[in-house]
Formats: sequence, structure tokens, C-alpha cells
Amino acid sequence: MRPEKSMKADVVVVGGGIIGLTTAIRLLELGASVLVVTDEALPARTSSVAAAVWYPTGLRAGHDITVRASDTYAELARQAAYEVPGVTLGPCRTYTPAPDTARPWWATAVPGLRRLRTDEANDPWTDGWSFDAPTVDMPVYLDWLVTRFLTAGGLLHHRRINHLSEAAVWAPLIVNAAGLTAGSLCGDPTMTPVRGQLVLVSNPGLRTSLRVQDHPEGYTYIHPRRTDVVLGGTFEVDRWDLSPDPRTASAILSRCTALEPRLAGAPVLSHPVGLRPHRPSGVRLELDPHLLPTTPVIHNYGHSGSGVTLSWGCADEVARLAATA
Repeated sequence: MRPEKSMKADVVVVGGGIIGLTTAIRLLELGASVLVVTDEALPARTSSVAAAVWYPTGLRAGHDITVRASDTYAELARQAAYEVPGVTLGPCRTYTPAPDTARPWWATAVPGLRRLRTDEANDPWTDGWSFDAPTVDMPVYLDWLVTRFLTAGGLLHHRRINHLSEAAVWAPLIVNAAGLTAGSLCGDPTMTPVRGQLVLVSNPGLRTSLRVQDHPEGYTYIHPRRTDVVLGGTFEVDRWDLSPDPRTASAILSRCTALEPRLAGAPVLSHPVGLRPHRPSGVRLELDPHLLPTTPVIHNYGHSGSGVTLSWGCADEVARLAATA
């Protein structure tokens, strides 16, 4: 079916999650007309259930990743200062096995990173790092991103496509930001889901995000928001099911309550499950002039558990590539 004339644009972004929307907004700011094509109702499911505290999760260390994470940190901190809906900047502690003298590989991305004081330790976790971290209430923030995109003149089209070649009818430049399905759209078989199960509870008055790196019993973090607290979690590679597991939920509650006793008895609100778009070799962000015969493609996918952490930095890089494509 031939698209309507109104759906023509300078760039088509395939994907309506956090990566697709931030990319689309940066392209609009360049002066391009932009169409976002997605087969999901917005806000997108995976992005909506993300715990969404700035932290490099499931990533390989590298200069490019650190720069993207740093740029995103700066943008989210700026948005928090301007009271963008859903974005706050608050205290975060990351506990590590002691003694751990090496600074994190992402340390240069975070202003004010410091080692935990003795009074901030949490037995048996006696070492770690403290910093202010951007926290995002994703359903609220995604609604704001969609509104910002549409208000700035962006176009939105709900349609499923099976290969990026189908998107060439809308624009002379394609951005592949389709999350977990991005690999199948361009023939990349390495993409795999990483299942994340969470527990949301009412907030008993917590303000500080807590995270235990390498907890022997499983992935453990506590992220307070305005009215609830996100408790996590799991990092289950190549597991597709979206049904909450009661035993997993019980284990998450147990680990998190041991870390923060004030969570004991907090009413459980829900059990979200999402699938992170993982690529073992890391984020793919590059101009691909050869995938399609006449239409260049910019790939921006494979962010694993760090979609929020890398979103604006990757969007900036896509915009630079688009300006020269």
C-alpha cells in the first residue's frame, strides 16, 4: 500500500521507544522532517517498564560508550533542573565487594563521584561509590517525549514492518532504532532478549537509590520514585516470557528488604516484566550505506539495560551522522 503524501519525510525512524524518540527529537532539532514508525502502542512496553536510573548496565567499557553516557547524564541533569516531567536528580549508592580500589570505568561521566563514607556502608557491603543519578519515571517521561516530538512537527505512523527496505518508501534516510526487533529488520542474528523482572511497591519515604554490584543471590537494586519504589531484578539472557515468576518476585523482595529494611511490609503494586535489547558485541551505532541499494541506514540499537543511560548521547551521534549522510 502506497503511503499518503503527508507521511513523507526527510528521515524515518523505525522504533518508538526511548532510543527512537530521543533520536527523532534530535533530528527534528537539526531541521529535518521526521517520521517515527512503530508497531507498538506508545509508550512502548520495554521502555515503559525500565527501572530507568542512569547507570551503565550490560555494557562493555569503552571511550565511545563513556562519551555517550556522559552526554546523556548532562542532558538528563539539565532536564531535571528544568523540571521536565518524570525526570529527577537524586542520591545513588553503588555497593561493591571490599576492598575495591579501582574507580568505575564510567567514572568520568559522573560529576561528583566519590567513595562511600563509613556511615554510608550497609553491612556486609562496606565499599562502593556515591553520586547523584538522574532517575526517570518512564511512563511520564515517554508521554512527554511523544508530546515534544509531535508538537515540534514530527509525524507518527503505527505500522509493522518486517525489513528496513519497507521503510524506504517514506524517506531517503532510515534510522534503525527498533530495540529488540532491530536485528531482524537488518539481518543481524546476534540480538537477544535479556529478561528483567521487577517489583513495584509503595514508597515508604525512601529517597536514595541503592545498588549492589555482583550480589551473590542476584541482580539487586532499589530505585525510589515519587510515589513508588522499583525493586530489581533479573538479567536473564535469551529468555522471552513476560509472565512474572512468583518465586523470583519473592527473592527480589527478600534481597531488597535486607538491603533497605524500611521496605518491609510496603504494599506491592505490580510485577512488571520487560525484555532488554541485548547485543553481545555492544551497541551498534553506525552509518550503513550498503544494506539497501539506494537508501542509507543509520543503526542505533543493542543498548541492553542502558537505553536511558545512553539515549541522548546516542541521539546526538545519530544526528551528526545524519548531517553527513
